[in-house]
Amino acid sequence: MIVNNNPKISIVSPIYKAEHFLDRLVDEIEKAMLVLDVEYEIILVDDRSKDRSWEIMKALSSRKSSIKSIRLSRNFGQHPAIMAGLSHANGEWIIVMDCDLQDQPKEIVKLYHKAQEGFEIVQARRKNREDGFLKKLSSKIFSKVYGYFTDTKYDNEIANYGIYKKQVIKSLLEVSDYIKFFPLFIAFVGYRSTSITVEHAPRASGTTSYTFSKLMSLAFNTIISFSNKPLKLFVKFGMVISLLSFCVGMYYIYQAVHNEIEVLGFTSIIVSIWFLSGIIITTIGVVGIYIGKIFDQTKGRPVYIIDEIV
Repeated sequence: MIVNNNPKISIVSPIYKAEHFLDRLVDEIEKAMLVLDVEYEIILVDDRSKDRSWEIMKALSSRKSSIKSIRLSRNFGQHPAIMAGLSHANGEWIIVMDCDLQDQPKEIVKLYHKAQEGFEIVQARRKNREDGFLKKLSSKIFSKVYGYFTDTKYDNEIANYGIYKKQVIKSLLEVSDYIKFFPLFIAFVGYRSTSITVEHAPRASGTTSYTFSKLMSLAFNTIISFSNKPLKLFVKFGMVISLLSFCVGMYYIYQAVHNEIEVLGFTSIIVSIWFLSGIIITTIGVVGIYIGKIFDQTKGRPVYIIDEIV
């Protein structure tokens, strides 16, 4: 296969702790490209793995002209690594897939053929997900919570895997949000899209780097970045509390006018003070989080820094 500067397909994969299955990943991608018989490039982005992934990537690039290996200056996270790879993709069609072979390269053929029906986005819906219970549960919870806070539908069976027209990726890269989350950016940019069911395989080796705390942090940051509904909820909550306080106040005024109050309730005063103080502190905290995100955005720091390209 001769690869030129304008390949038909670019395959982008973020790499982290993949030393044991990198060769297999590339081999299976090449088999899929052989079936399609199109010009292609493979872009591997090392998110500063602590294993030998980078050494293997450099060796692959030295042997195969179709492979471009990019190393970030530190661990920025999966989604910034995807953005780094997308910014160097030259293909008319761009495929994004995870490196752990749960996204099976053979499904690229189905994705590509579906895209030729007139779609600019074809996403892979995972059939019988082979993830652990915790990851599937957290994914389902996130989809429900995100859908509620953004008034949208988010399919937790769809992740990064899919094929995207170059125009789609160009629009996606123009989104300047500091918090990066690839699937939601794809939903945001629009275009003609569909999804197809694909087989989902067990992880090739090792365990996922996404711990429960990392998943929760990603979910929290993503929701805050994409929605201001928490602020609106606290405004509504504050209005309800104010209404209840007004009603209680009118009741006590009525009792005072009719001389029905003999001893003021110490307990009710203390409970009210603590309750309202908690609401105020929580509200200020939520506002502070949004201000912090605005601060991060206005600093204009790059979401990734490239150390080396082979």
